[in-house]
Amino acid sequence: MQETPSTCPYCGVGCGVIIESTGSQITGVRGDPNHPANFGRLCTKGSTLHLTATSPITLQTRLLQPLHRAQRGNKPQPLPWDAALAMAADRFATTVTQHGPDAVGFYVSGQLLTEDYYVFNKLAKGLIATNNIDTNSRLCMSSAVAGYKQTLGADAPPACYDDVHHAQCLFIVGSNAAWAHPVLFRRIEDARAANPGMKVIVADPRRTDTAGMADLFLPIQPGSDVMLFNGMLHLMLWEGWVDTHYIAAHTTGFDALKALVREATPERVAQVCGISVADLTTAAQWFAMSKATLSLYCQGLNQSSSGTAKNAALINLHLATAQIGKPGAGPFSLTGQPNAMGGREVGGLANLLSAHRDLANPAHRAEVAALWGVADVPSQPGKTAVEMFQAAADGEIKALWIACTNPAQSMPDQATVRRALQRAEFVVVQEAFATAETCAYADLLLPATTWGEKTGTVTNSERRISRVRSAVPAPGQARHDWAIAVQFAHQLEARLRPGMPTLFPYATEAADAGAKAVWNEHRESTRGRDLDITGLSWNMLESQGPQQWPCPEGSTTGKARLYEDGIFPTADGRARFAAHAWQPLAEPRESRYPFSLTTGRLRDQWHGMTRTGTLGRLFGHVAEPSVQLHPQDMARRGLHNGDLVQVTSKRGSIVVPVQADATLGLSQAFMAMHWGSEFLSGRSSTGERLAGVNALTTSAFCPTSKQPELKHAAVKVLKAELPWTLLAMAWLPAEGALAARKALSALMAQFPFASCVPFSNATPLDDPGRERTGVLVRAAAHEAPPEALVAQIEALLGLAGADTLRYADKKRGQRRAARLARQGETTTLEGLVLAGDTSAEGWLKTLLQEELPAQAYGRLLLVPGAKAPAAVQSRGKPVCTCFNVTDAAITGALAHCHGTDNDRLAQLQGQLHCGTRCGSCLPELKRMVRSTGPLAAKPAPAQAVI
Repeated sequence: MQETPSTCPYCGVGCGVIIESTGSQITGVRGDPNHPANFGRLCTKGSTLHLTATSPITLQTRLLQPLHRAQRGNKPQPLPWDAALAMAADRFATTVTQHGPDAVGFYVSGQLLTEDYYVFNKLAKGLIATNNIDTNSRLCMSSAVAGYKQTLGADAPPACYDDVHHAQCLFIVGSNAAWAHPVLFRRIEDARAANPGMKVIVADPRRTDTAGMADLFLPIQPGSDVMLFNGMLHLMLWEGWVDTHYIAAHTTGFDALKALVREATPERVAQVCGISVADLTTAAQWFAMSKATLSLYCQGLNQSSSGTAKNAALINLHLATAQIGKPGAGPFSLTGQPNAMGGREVGGLANLLSAHRDLANPAHRAEVAALWGVADVPSQPGKTAVEMFQAAADGEIKALWIACTNPAQSMPDQATVRRALQRAEFVVVQEAFATAETCAYADLLLPATTWGEKTGTVTNSERRISRVRSAVPAPGQARHDWAIAVQFAHQLEARLRPGMPTLFPYATEAADAGAKAVWNEHRESTRGRDLDITGLSWNMLESQGPQQWPCPEGSTTGKARLYEDGIFPTADGRARFAAHAWQPLAEPRESRYPFSLTTGRLRDQWHGMTRTGTLGRLFGHVAEPSVQLHPQDMARRGLHNGDLVQVTSKRGSIVVPVQADATLGLSQAFMAMHWGSEFLSGRSSTGERLAGVNALTTSAFCPTSKQPELKHAAVKVLKAELPWTLLAMAWLPAEGALAARKALSALMAQFPFASCVPFSNATPLDDPGRERTGVLVRAAAHEAPPEALVAQIEALLGLAGADTLRYADKKRGQRRAARLARQGETTTLEGLVLAGDTSAEGWLKTLLQEELPAQAYGRLLLVPGAKAPAAVQSRGKPVCTCFNVTDAAITGALAHCHGTDNDRLAQLQGQLHCGTRCGSCLPELKRMVRSTGPLAAKPAPAQAVI
């Protein structure tokens, strides 16, 4: 067995992993105990990386050779790499020649390596001469970039992970770190345990698992963050809690800000934010008077039409109180993707240049042009993500190159995005997974490597650069992303600048040497810049491990914290206060759309689920798509858990089950960002296929950062009158599960509502050999569909044979099918279909998914009605993925645990082992301990609508 150090491809914490492999097979993964980001810890997603890399289902999802569609809608056909790259070069060269460089666009990803990013940026801006290159980091981190630059002078997070151990006050806002950054959250829990005096403030419209650890929870109204921060500063000024010496010595612009926040009185802030004056005062006092205050923030601030203002207003608080440039203090933006920071370093956005240079600065453009060996770099800012797809929808951009991202799932306002992909004359999708929704729109598909196969570098949230190493060779004909871009560039150079020296002198045949050459060029571009890494080398990263920037030539280590001397990377060396007045949401609630829809992450899933969505065990914690509402809102509308509702915004509509969630405020709704059309679909009344949650979200964006307001859309929620329902589920052989899912997904558009998800028997992580794969389909319609459609679903789930029991009542539109099979000494239910009458789902689904003995039931499986002929006890919903521990088992064990909450948690873990491996379930375990203890608090009252 071989062990290869690398990094996790998920969130921006940048965890180190050790990949275990044998030959071309990844066999295991564990946290790297020597990596300073995680010291051996991994979350549920990270600890299952080897399963998502090598499961039979995942292997079937891989794109393994170049494919071409002669006509849109046709099945793509294989073609050789040389022909594929020549075709792409011909089409792009023709487009540039006939319509100009800005008629093409590149949309890339924060999951690319820094070397991939660098080459794509040089390809667009240096060779083609267009700034139309943007990234899905625009949806993630661009407001954080703009906020840092506007106040501190550069896109450089000043804090580090170790600061959580020095902080005396932790201010978490717009982040459910317990789910989105679980490994960092473990460090926060450790720091809290070591320092019980630490104050934790959490501001969030939802009472998330992160809020569960708060000493002070501020359930603010969506979009009210700027008002909250300005109100806190108002109180700090009034009470004399600001540091006037620091303000005078190290900042500018405070007088304008002081005049602005005069209007943010406690009473007005309380009204706008929906919190009490007392809580506002406490938050301001704890923040300002603490010896060290650290802010952690993420998409709640970034994904907003006021994103830059939110980031800057929070940084204002740190500058006003001198809570920056010392251990445990500073504004620390948590990166959403594994290498969004690396992309920012190389200028991989439509308005940036390499090494944090500004496109608008002629001197910066000249520096980059000289480095690249071109006459100049175009000065006109390129189209950002939303603008790029709008331009393609309008016919302005003719050719699109999409790499390592899935805009047909992740972009807001899916109707516009899909119109753009349809109207663009030539679409290239460079991707590892053929199942990404965007692949369906590609004229040319190019197979890329993915985690475990790539080589290069990434940078995490704390400015730490790590080496990524390949553990196994690329499968099929897949190539590295940077190498594909280089080989395409060579073809394009022959057409756009024949006879001239190449701009891309990197050896694509020798992966490590080529990546090193690209990185060395990037390193040179940073010389003298705020992120100077000329003191680092490829060999140093290889031998000494991850390093932080800046680390200029002559330095032996990078800097853990920035601005300790109070000098900032601005013209005068001073930080700048940014005076931003609170602005309402781009789309506030109103009578026709009375709910605020927020989107966010699930604990065990990642983005569009092209990787995590292949693993049934990762659906255990949240099994199916749903929208959550406060129980009172559901009661007022006569809704019950599982009812189908139509959620409608000004852009689109979806049908989805509803679930009660008391963590929400009144008139608020929440839906996970992951549910795209691969898992949730149906057809509209006009016959269009529904496109998942982002059919609803708005493309309105922050005017400075151009980041869209994915965190809020005004919606209405109405009960969907779809009386005919279907539930179909079955265990399938792993080698056939993906094909069945794809075929079932194609049928989803024939129903007004349909969902299709994998499930598993969720064996403990240490025993994956017993894990089975299943597929679950739900559908609903106004009336019974043709029998042939239901029969097709049955056949895809293996229920068409003579071994299947059947019942049909054509008059009532009801139909049942059940297949039994012998498993050792036990007969189990292997597949079932309930059509028309799904009331028996409760016990039949449990019987199948938990593989309970079914030999006693026989034809009773087909009897209509909800009541089981004998008691069927469900194990409950999985809470701990690592050890397959359910909520029912936890509740049962807690009934026999005694002492303090900490004692009861320890006893629980001793019995069931839950939360003792990756720890992702610890916040939920602690919540369950608190809610069942002798001092359990009463449920918080519903948040009032202001």
